[in-house]
Amino acid sequence: MLTLYVGNKNYSSWSMRPWVLLKQGNIRFEEVKVRFDSFDPGSQFKATVNAVTPTGKVPVLVDEGLAVWDTLAIAEYVAEQYPQAKLWPADRAARARARSLCAEMHSGFGALRSHCPMNIEASLPDIGALIWRDQAGVRADVARILAMWSALLAEHGGPMLFGAFSVVDAYYAPVAMRLRSYALPVPPEVTAYIERLRALPGVKAWIDEALAEQDFLDFEEPYRLKR
Repeated sequence: MLTLYVGNKNYSSWSMRPWVLLKQGNIRFEEVKVRFDSFDPGSQFKATVNAVTPTGKVPVLVDEGLAVWDTLAIAEYVAEQYPQAKLWPADRAARARARSLCAEMHSGFGALRSHCPMNIEASLPDIGALIWRDQAGVRADVARILAMWSALLAEHGGPMLFGAFSVVDAYYAPVAMRLRSYALPVPPEVTAYIERLRALPGVKAWIDEALAEQDFLDFEEPYRLKR
């Protein structure tokens, strides 16, 4: 059986992607959650993760001793091993576009990721308003994401970005969490998409477990001193 190593569900946006993908694909796996005690070389987190991957980071997928790290590699591996899950769009052009959008998320949107770290449990509209006012990079990142999502929803008619659920929806799920936590301005069609995404069984399960953690980590909290 597959084993997926993940971090804290409230904070770990990269872990969320393959976890949601596996859940929505109805692919059985065992989860190993490695708490973010710290990222120092001597931490329990590093000791646990270094035992399965040379990167010392989560997520990591292990399949019969084979370790696959990096979310894009995990997505491709799972799609290849479980073609019945139909995790990429069937159309060749749509599939290429979907891969491009995942790669763009993987390497881009640094301002949004830096200034609005994922924090599912928190409601930070006042912080979000200040970030929106002061950070042109965040506004540019969000403008690109909104243009992308709106165009895909119009083209494919929803409910997900390419019609049916795909890797792209799993990949952008943490972005949806950020937009909601920081109450960044989005048009109605995007708000509706975010709510549909949040209602997916795999996404809802991740959110529910993130809320149940009750684990406040000060080094993951640039805007709060306590819960």
